[in-house]
Amino acid sequence: MANNIDSESKPRRRLRLRGKLLGLLILILALGLSFFLGAVLTHRNSAPTITTDLISQQLNGIQELATVEYYYTNMGQYENQLDFYGWKVPFTTKRFILSYDAVIKAGVDLSALDVRVTGDTIAITLPEPEILSHEIPEDSIQVFDETHNIFNPIQISDYTGFTRDQKALLEERAIENGLLDKASEQACTVVENLLELLPGIEHYQLTVSCA
Repeated sequence: MANNIDSESKPRRRLRLRGKLLGLLILILALGLSFFLGAVLTHRNSAPTITTDLISQQLNGIQELATVEYYYTNMGQYENQLDFYGWKVPFTTKRFILSYDAVIKAGVDLSALDVRVTGDTIAITLPEPEILSHEIPEDSIQVFDETHNIFNPIQISDYTGFTRDQKALLEERAIENGLLDKASEQACTVVENLLELLPGIEHYQLTVSCA
């Protein structure tokens, strides 16, 4: 009789053991699922959302972005003679030869850029490049063959007017040689490199172009 009782209790023990194992397995799966969901939510919360305002604030602080510097040395001659109703007055000629070093800086004005964030796409259009500055260090200016004339003396305005005209001429020549094209290309590269430092930018498709 005792043998019958023992034989009946063994299947019950097995069922109980299986039930405990099943419950333990469900608990492990539940804990694993909650850990996974928590990690996903934490990752989503840690990845910042990039907006148009965020990018504009990052780039507008730079204002003018000078990307190309063009150094040159120039020498030119200035000559002037008094004119009386189309007749050149004799012995009133003044002249000088001027040489100087200068640097032209070209780039873009980042306060005028266009930023568009759509979903996971960021499209940035930079304004047209322009010459930002053109400077002549005073200590580089040298004057040669200066002709003085008591009837038509050389004045400071002669030097300033000459250098102003020379600047316009050299800027035009630099543009013809591709100065602004190079500035545009470099500006796109610099802006793209700056934005790649933003946290979370790897989740977006970034394109930077010039107008």
